[in-house]
Amino acid sequence: MLTPREARRLDRVIQFALVAADEAYRQAGLGPDVVDPYRFGTFVTSGIGGLTSIWEEAQVAIAKGADRMSPFFIPNAIINLVGGNLSIRYGIKGPNLPVVTACSSGTNAIGEAFRYIRDGYLELALAGGAEAAVNLFGVTGFANMKALATAEDPNAASMPFDKRRNGFVMAEGAGVLVLEEYEHARQRGAEILAEIVGYGSTSDAYHVTAPDETAEPVARCIADAIADAGLVPSDIDYINAHGTSTQLNDKYETLGIKKAFGPHAYELAISSTKSMTGHALGATGAIESIFTILAVREDVAPPTINYREPDPDCDLDYTPNAMRCLPIDYGMNINLGFGGQNAAVIFTKPQGGVSE
Repeated sequence: MLTPREARRLDRVIQFALVAADEAYRQAGLGPDVVDPYRFGTFVTSGIGGLTSIWEEAQVAIAKGADRMSPFFIPNAIINLVGGNLSIRYGIKGPNLPVVTACSSGTNAIGEAFRYIRDGYLELALAGGAEAAVNLFGVTGFANMKALATAEDPNAASMPFDKRRNGFVMAEGAGVLVLEEYEHARQRGAEILAEIVGYGSTSDAYHVTAPDETAEPVARCIADAIADAGLVPSDIDYINAHGTSTQLNDKYETLGIKKAFGPHAYELAISSTKSMTGHALGATGAIESIFTILAVREDVAPPTINYREPDPDCDLDYTPNAMRCLPIDYGMNINLGFGGQNAAVIFTKPQGGVSE
């Protein structure tokens, strides 16, 4: 866990990543003798990085002069030091690649780590994301964009796919997975929670914040992940949707799902766990991938809470208000980000590929 020195010196986003990675590392039963350090990579990222340090040191510069700023400011602010600190802690000498794609960062990081292992470059990777942007800079920035929920009632704040939705609730935290080549994990007796089998990523090439109204790039991202896994659309049983509770995201994500899946879209169990956790920005893809793994592992679709008023533009099965037990052989996590970033990963029960 964190030492007192780390707690004093490191930005909150790095602290979140260290704690989450420590939990994953210990659960996976890893140690310095488990793997060649050059065959172990770090793909832990953030959408924004050390925003707390940026805010605090800006105040120091204004009040006391720039020469009073902390020498730790830059290492705390830049995103590669999220994963860099993990590499230092665990002696990971393979690539440290913080894939920065706004709110799809965590999912893209997992997908890229998956490819590195599947293609034979690595045997192990830490993958995921962290975010710590709940401060005056972060909240005001998103509020001024009219992206945040304005309801005073907590039960009417995060309402993905509900007609009343009016913005997301900011969250922060981290999620980190240990991805490992299947035989490597099996031979060392690791507990394999799930297998990652497919990954897709596209760009809208449309607008800095608004999604493409055709939803074609989202549909293509989904289709690419399905094809990468060697599946057909009807094989997917569950989707953890991006589901931000904003008017545009939920409408066009729904449209993208319908275009990718055709009639099967109406048979899918879909949920937005952001209804319960809020939106953790660059960490959300990792957190929601963990939820997807648990859904596949336990054959349980988590609910979309606070769902009361159906929206004609959002007419799929969003698992409203109560979890549902059902067979889930393949679960997909979808995340979308500002700049038109789209990412999707597919998980299944252990079979013999890249494990988590």
